[in-house]
Amino acid sequence: MTYENIYIEEEGSIAVVTIDRPKKLNALNKRTIEELHEAFKELNEDSSIRVVIVTGSGEKAFVAGADISEFADFNVKQGGELAAKGQELLFDFVENLKTPVIAAVNGFALGGGLELAMACHFRVASFNAKMGLPETSLGLIPGYGGTQRLPRLIGSGRAMEMIMTAGMISADKALEFGLVNYVVSQEELLPLCQKLADKISNNSPSAIKQAIKAVNAGYSYDTNGYAQEIDAFGKCFGTQDFKEGTSAFLEKRKANFQGS
Repeated sequence: MTYENIYIEEEGSIAVVTIDRPKKLNALNKRTIEELHEAFKELNEDSSIRVVIVTGSGEKAFVAGADISEFADFNVKQGGELAAKGQELLFDFVENLKTPVIAAVNGFALGGGLELAMACHFRVASFNAKMGLPETSLGLIPGYGGTQRLPRLIGSGRAMEMIMTAGMISADKALEFGLVNYVVSQEELLPLCQKLADKISNNSPSAIKQAIKAVNAGYSYDTNGYAQEIDAFGKCFGTQDFKEGTSAFLEKRKANFQGS
């Protein structure tokens, strides 16, 4: 697929996916969602890539929301299909990738932008970042998982307030709420994400894959998270990474994980 609205940069085991629609403040339209799906799919299937960082171009916006012009005249059926397709292609897809995804929130993360950041496995923000779900000011509700992921991350009461007021919170408030893990300057944002990605890359890809599944299972309505953890824990014993990790520990050397 030829990318028009994103670009990918790879350095060693880390890939950076940048959403590049600066005139639209990197808003998500149909094409961008499809491109992001293909990019994440491709990187997830590349065993040499251990971590993906996603960010927005420029210094104003991570993703300032969905492209409203694409659905302003939709009916009930079309609206439901829009949400279902978007969740399948991008938001649920990212959350369940075996490859860890870090959101580098470099500015406005509103509506679908915040929903994309929340679908990532964790988030780092720059000081100028602003986050919110403004959908109720448009006569809508979040449709890409926002009503589910935001309460998990910051609690029901705070999530209800953010959704019902349609207001934005600062990066510092997001840190206080637990919505982001760190807040740094624009200049430090990608370097910190890359530093965290390097740390992740040193660990077992097969174990990280199972950890993602186990953690996500705890938030699934039809899955027993504890049972998933037990199953995933057991599967780790059948991997080469387990043999390598334990051998390296006993031999007092650094492990060389291959992800198998």
